[in-house]
Amino acid sequence: MPISIRIGNQDVTVDVSSLGAEMQALRSSDGRSWLWTGDAAFWTGRSPILFPIVGKAPDDKIAIDGTVYPMSQHGFARRSEFALAASSETMCRFELVASDATRAVYPFEFQLAVVHAVEGRALTVTAEVTNRDPKPMPFGLGFHSAFAWPLPGAAGRDHIVMLDNKGEPALVRLGGGLINPAPLPSPFDAGRLVLDHSMFEEDAMIFPRGAGEGLSYGAEGGPTMHFHFENLPNLALWTKPGAPFLCIEPWHGTAAEAGGSSELSKRPSTTILAPGAVASFSFTVEIPQ
Repeated sequence: MPISIRIGNQDVTVDVSSLGAEMQALRSSDGRSWLWTGDAAFWTGRSPILFPIVGKAPDDKIAIDGTVYPMSQHGFARRSEFALAASSETMCRFELVASDATRAVYPFEFQLAVVHAVEGRALTVTAEVTNRDPKPMPFGLGFHSAFAWPLPGAAGRDHIVMLDNKGEPALVRLGGGLINPAPLPSPFDAGRLVLDHSMFEEDAMIFPRGAGEGLSYGAEGGPTMHFHFENLPNLALWTKPGAPFLCIEPWHGTAAEAGGSSELSKRPSTTILAPGAVASFSFTVEIPQ
């Protein structure tokens, strides 16, 4: 059975499940809840870790050096039981290593460690991938955290995503779960996007490049959350139209492109990790006062 760990300080508490090493709650000391609740009427996810692929593969299959393997959307980590490796009042580290079940679909020896750590009003989530295999290991890694929309106390206000770099990154869309690589005009204006549920009628908004390393998500005249990303060059925003959450998804790797190769190593932004090497990916979110 999955276990749940609570970490925190005088400002923030975080609950993390061993199933998927997935955050289940993010609350400030005044009781406000910033993370989506996982209501099954809309979507049961809250903050899944995406590994070893982000998004879909054609026919839910990937190829590795020409051999085809089944692989479900967003990979297997989010449905895997992690082992608690370390914890303190303000930090927990969960680890997943290769098993017979993972080797059947992903033929590599790996370790995926997920660390949640709080400091002040900030939470940092780090995913650390180690290649324990004698051959190079391709993979995608992504975060899929869903936050309240509207934010606490901000019902009826416009909600805005503002890119730190003030950029206007090109948009791409999904068709059948696969990326149509033809770029569309950016919905950002000098880095500013006023959210509307109609934007998600065609699924996620994906920005393969140019979104930068940080953004804010907040309500006009209300609370604002601040984010910083490390080694996560791709960004997606997603909700189900009408659902009370917004997923802010920094990735290193995306869904396969329509008409593209089924080889995992040739997917957009795939990491290819040398034997014995370690790659780290993280995001930090600071919750409002």
